[in-house]
Amino acid sequence: MNLKILTINLHKGFGVFNRRFVLPELREAVRSVSADVVFLQEVLGEHELHAARIPNWPQTPHYEFLADTLWNDFAYGRNAVYPQGHHGNALLSKFIISQHHNHDVSTAGPEEKRGLLHCVLSLPGGRALHAICVHLGLRAAQRRQQVDGLCRLVNGLPPQDPVVVAGDFNDWEQRAHRQLSGCAGLREVFVQAHGRAARTFPARWPLLRLDRIYVRGARVHHPVVLPRTPWAHLSDHAPLAAEVSL
Repeated sequence: MNLKILTINLHKGFGVFNRRFVLPELREAVRSVSADVVFLQEVLGEHELHAARIPNWPQTPHYEFLADTLWNDFAYGRNAVYPQGHHGNALLSKFIISQHHNHDVSTAGPEEKRGLLHCVLSLPGGRALHAICVHLGLRAAQRRQQVDGLCRLVNGLPPQDPVVVAGDFNDWEQRAHRQLSGCAGLREVFVQAHGRAARTFPARWPLLRLDRIYVRGARVHHPVVLPRTPWAHLSDHAPLAAEVSL
């Protein structure tokens, strides 16, 4: 069974430098990939001030607006909460999401709250796919603790079930690969195919390899870095897509 995976940091629906609200364009770009499962980071669940001042602000949460009629199921993990609203990770799926849970992996200090959104998808034939949407912290020590939490989560899953972990790892030093392969048996799809992770940040002139797609119990078929147009002006991160065979 082949699945197409897409991951994208939405930058809360605003383009580079937060100058323009681009969520409607983002929806069209996301739909054009025809992914079976979409991993979203920095997706707004609610923002009262933006809703009051932006004319084309959706009446539904952004993840629901993006799902529209193309993805039947979606799940949201609220992480950062503030007076105007909240944002976090989300997952859109063409398959039934039978379970979902947002694991809090925030660390002590003033840094933004972080979570691992774990969803169990019911695939045809009764198989289960574990999809974990990730957005890790900015500090190396913070990320190390959060990757430890991710390892514990993946190691606790049924060994026969395939696992996909995708999102924004903020791992510009590329230390997570060895940690995840050693403790959880995860393999990054672009590293497997090309020898190193894809450059995704900043989207217009990618230099840093921050975004990843990891798999366990799945064979990578065709990892793809999507073209710059129209993505380069829709977020500060370039998206990643891959086809995996289960």
